[in-house]
Amino acid sequence: MNCDRAPKFMKQYRNLTEVLTDHKLAALGDAYVNFAYSLALSSKKAQPYGAKVKGTILAEALRKAELRKHMPSRMTSHKLADAAEALIVYGWLENYITLDETVSAIEKTDGVTDGFAGLLNKIKNRISLS
Repeated sequence: MNCDRAPKFMKQYRNLTEVLTDHKLAALGDAYVNFAYSLALSSKKAQPYGAKVKGTILAEALRKAELRKHMPSRMTSHKLADAAEALIVYGWLENYITLDETVSAIEKTDGVTDGFAGLLNKIKNRISLS
């Protein structure tokens, strides 16, 4: 997808909280994150590999990236993981990151959580939402 303009299904977001709490965006983000994670693992293992990222990893990465403050209070770990997925796919759809950057961020760190935290920070620093 990564084209010069956002896809027609993308809505206009006024702030970071709107992106992080968009459940439909999170559903698409789940597929994107698992695909990128599988590509990173495939590269590390030098063979095709399919995997899913645990929600606890994404929730912790969101906290490490200091994005928790943009979320409503009393959010479950599952909702925090959804928020991470929403932001990651938003970053890709809006051309703030590429699939290669996503895979590289996951692949080049010792800890998966740190890889996702770094990716979330990269997106946060590139977007123009407050």
